[in-house]
Amino acid sequence: MSISGNFRKEEPHDKKQYTLLGEDGRFYQSINPGTLAGNGRSKIYGRFDCPSALRAIRQGGYVEHRVFFADERTAIFAGYRPCGTCLKKQYTQWKATRR
Repeated sequence: MSISGNFRKEEPHDKKQYTLLGEDGRFYQSINPGTLAGNGRSKIYGRFDCPSALRAIRQGGYVEHRVFFADERTAIFAGYRPCGTCLKKQYTQWKATRR
C-alpha cells in the first residue's frame, strides 16, 4: 500500500505566532510568547499574574490596550514603567530615578 498526499515538513512559519511590542514601539510577530504584559494606554508593564491587571481584565477594562513584551529590557526601551503591584522592587528603583 502506498501513501500519497500533500504531506510537508513543518516549517517555522507553521508555528503559532505572537504579536509583541518591540523597543522601537512597533509590533512584530514572534514564534516565542511574551514574558511580560503591559497597558498601552498607561505605559505600565508587569507579570501575567499581576493581581491589579487581572482585576482590571475581570472588570472588562484594559484588554483592548494590552501589549506583550519579549523581556523587561524591551518594555523599558519601549517607554514603559514597572507595575507597582507585581514588580515592587523594579518600581521602587524606577521611582527613585524619577526624582
